[in-house]
Amino acid sequence: MKYILLSILCISSLFAIINIPDTAQKECYDNSSKIECSKAGAFSAQDAYYETNNPSYTDNRDGTVSDNVTGLMWSKEVEDSKVSLEEATLKARRMNLAGYGDWRVPTVKELYSLIDFRGYTGFSRIRGNMNDAPSNAIPYINTDYFDFKYGAKNERYIDAQWLSRTEYVSTTMDNMKTLFGVNFADGRIKGYGYKRVGSMQSRKKFYVRYVRGTTQYGKNRFKDNRDETLTDKSTNLMWTKVDSKKGMSWKDALEYASNLEHGGHSDWRLPNIKELQYIVDYTRSPDTTSSPAISPLFNLSSITNENGQRDYPYYWSSTTHQDGPNRYTNASYISFGRAIGKMRGSIMDVHGAGAQRSDPKVGSQNFHGPQGDALRSNNYVICVRGGNVEQNQSEVDYSKYPYRLNIQENSSESSSSSMQRPDESSNQRPEHRFRPPPRPRFR
Repeated sequence: MKYILLSILCISSLFAIINIPDTAQKECYDNSSKIECSKAGAFSAQDAYYETNNPSYTDNRDGTVSDNVTGLMWSKEVEDSKVSLEEATLKARRMNLAGYGDWRVPTVKELYSLIDFRGYTGFSRIRGNMNDAPSNAIPYINTDYFDFKYGAKNERYIDAQWLSRTEYVSTTMDNMKTLFGVNFADGRIKGYGYKRVGSMQSRKKFYVRYVRGTTQYGKNRFKDNRDETLTDKSTNLMWTKVDSKKGMSWKDALEYASNLEHGGHSDWRLPNIKELQYIVDYTRSPDTTSSPAISPLFNLSSITNENGQRDYPYYWSSTTHQDGPNRYTNASYISFGRAIGKMRGSIMDVHGAGAQRSDPKVGSQNFHGPQGDALRSNNYVICVRGGNVEQNQSEVDYSKYPYRLNIQENSSESSSSSMQRPDESSNQRPEHRFRPPPRPRFR
């Protein structure tokens, strides 16, 4: 009888419903500015219009933080220095943090569960200064609970890429073996080329945050409903099996989703970026499976990319990505095909199928940024319905977030800064720099 009960418990844990944490974005935006959600009009069906599973954490006061939505437990502090996947894996096996010995390097889906789209990459009016974080920058992780570091002293401040153990099944950057990572300084997932194919030496190292707990987060279980819809039994979210068949602006994507009648349902919406990233299949890619990085049960459109290759589109999310001097003009997308860029005059897959980047909500095709990200602006749409969704009824005062900026200094002293929020009656954010006044590290 005992063994039967244990078996039932094991099966139940395998098929428990996974809750995807909300992006925490609670303000509404049009193509260029902040707007009241209650007066959003054609922009009303965006991320902040809906609440799903609001992020909730518990600081266990033992160097760990528990995610009350996913059930995962995380290490709180930032590693003293960046490490390779091999180094991080070895350390995880030897860790006994808070008395637990089952720590691991997270998958990219586990790691992305922590991203918080109240973040802002920031913008400095000092031209060419990429070493110091602008005073208006906010990390894309909740520093009320997690410690954080910007890039090291000899790096750009946005070089704050966190390690996952998810390897790209193809290559990027002209034949580089590639690991996916989450950049909590600029709010993106990219594949990072870390060593040449055939090489034994890693060139790229990362910050790392270790995880323990359920291994089911991120594992999709799709059911074909035979009505051009799919249900992910892991989350109970329902998806359109087919896409929009054409690209469109972000505003048009919001309207397309909210007006869609499909499969006998009329309550479709444009997914937020965390919902959309959750359905990526990182075992697939155009170069290795001749498919998009998504379950083959989906029937996605194909396109011809900027390099003349058969490829697959970028797909809009409902989430605004606050980046650069015009902080409300971009929205996040997932590239289920190659994440195209242009480097040294060559067009190539620079970040991998399954990358999360952002495009202007309106605009023309171009290349932009250090890796020449291909901007398209007219992206495709797949829609979602269901889940723990409620319409957001409140306007949120962002001046209250975050209460603490736990940004550690990169120095030989390994010091850190913990800035308290200003009085709630103030509309000013606390300014923070990349090299804040030191204090002893909390351990």
